[in-house]
Amino acid sequence: MAKADFLERVRRYSFLLILAGALYMAYGVITEKVSIIVGDGYRGVYNSAWIGMLMAICCSTFLSLCGFYVVKNAVERDSTTRVGRILAATPMSKRLYTVAKTLSNFAVLAAMVVVLMAAAVAMQWIRPEARPISLWKLWSPFLLISLPAMFVTGSVALLFETLPVLRSGVGNVIYFFVWTFGIVGGAETGWVDATGLHILSRNTREALEKMNLGDGKSSSFSLHIGPERAIRTFVWNGIDWTPRLLVGRLMWVGAGLGLAVLASVFFHRFDPAREKVREKRVKTKKATDDSSLIVEPARLELQRATLTPLSRRGHSRFGGLVLSELALMIKGLRWWWYAVAGGLLIAEFASPTADARAGVLLAAWIWPILVWSQMGCRESRFATESLIFSAERVVYRQLVALWTAGVIVALIAGAGVGVRMMLGADWQGVAAWFAGAVFIPSLALAFGVWSGSSKLFEAVYTVSWYIGPLHHLPSLDFMGTSEASRSPGLYLGLSATLLLAACLGRRRQVAYA
Repeated sequence: MAKADFLERVRRYSFLLILAGALYMAYGVITEKVSIIVGDGYRGVYNSAWIGMLMAICCSTFLSLCGFYVVKNAVERDSTTRVGRILAATPMSKRLYTVAKTLSNFAVLAAMVVVLMAAAVAMQWIRPEARPISLWKLWSPFLLISLPAMFVTGSVALLFETLPVLRSGVGNVIYFFVWTFGIVGGAETGWVDATGLHILSRNTREALEKMNLGDGKSSSFSLHIGPERAIRTFVWNGIDWTPRLLVGRLMWVGAGLGLAVLASVFFHRFDPAREKVREKRVKTKKATDDSSLIVEPARLELQRATLTPLSRRGHSRFGGLVLSELALMIKGLRWWWYAVAGGLLIAEFASPTADARAGVLLAAWIWPILVWSQMGCRESRFATESLIFSAERVVYRQLVALWTAGVIVALIAGAGVGVRMMLGADWQGVAAWFAGAVFIPSLALAFGVWSGSSKLFEAVYTVSWYIGPLHHLPSLDFMGTSEASRSPGLYLGLSATLLLAACLGRRRQVAYA
């Protein structure tokens, strides 16, 4: 079962996109856009030990975030394709299913690790700071740190799919904060150090102290993303893998297996009775809501049915279409969602400094992520392609209306920052703010149309938000949170490109519908 699921995934174009992302991360390490700085501006000489550990840490940190969104679709895919009901009719046990899906998730993530293992050899060959190449020192961090971290990630993704609330987009957002707290807590305490950050930080600081390069006060350890580089180097020969460390890493594999077995407790085994109960509740509620529409037969008057035309000569209904798309996007949101959004909007107006407003904008433009993520894929999710795609000029009318509704959500969510910039005559900031408001829904629309799912946007946007605006990385700061990273022209151009890609993708969908 694990082999079949893995082969089904690697035969998709999305798998090639995943490998391309892993290679891009390796390129960032080679060009020192991603680096580790220890103590008072030190980094290790690029020998086999340092290169292997650096790329392994990138694997266990970034791939544990991106990889979660990639593999969190195993149970959902079987449910939507109705394969799950076929499996439910077999003697397959729930525990067998969850363990097999966990192994499949791990195999997909391990494939990315293997690509980075090969890239690590190429990196030491390209940057000849130290010779010779030691494969054990180069690959042991991947085997003992990255692979256990990927196994835990795959098991957590499956557990989230079996839990009622966490299987939805809410779980995708919650995992980001769980991942953040896990990274910080693991690096500081080592209790939940699935990524191996605590092992590396402790080992490198001890190496500096043995060389009399650390004064005991400069004991910092940080993973940097951006142009900042270390100014000094030291020779680091790798980690001494003692039995205690090996047992600690193997315990994470055991923890992953435990999570896979735990997921079997919550797994519903594609029981159609649960779906019938949910459908029955919906029908009961609908019947209750429609009871007021019932009229007596004596009072019933037949009227001639008429259809409202989509457009009239001299009168455009584009505004009504935008409002309809906006209503669909925000339909089902609870009162507390609006309360949080309103609180963030008030904080934008009340923040006294530009840095404070930028921080609030970060929260304000991550909060509606589930509103934007449904753009372009709602038709695929609810199987309404034949109805929507049969409309007149659906590519340019409905798609542009949907994009406009997404931009309106972004403008309203960040209105406080935009108004304060206008009042302060910060027109460059206004341009960057407007470019970000246009770029986010453009990205959501293009990814939704081409992938047919909301997960791709949720994964890419969350990671980009974390790396770019949150860490002020100029090349990915689409919000322009700092003056040095404002590039409104770049993101307006990217928005136009993404909108064109969405139109081409929708034309392709209409042609094959």
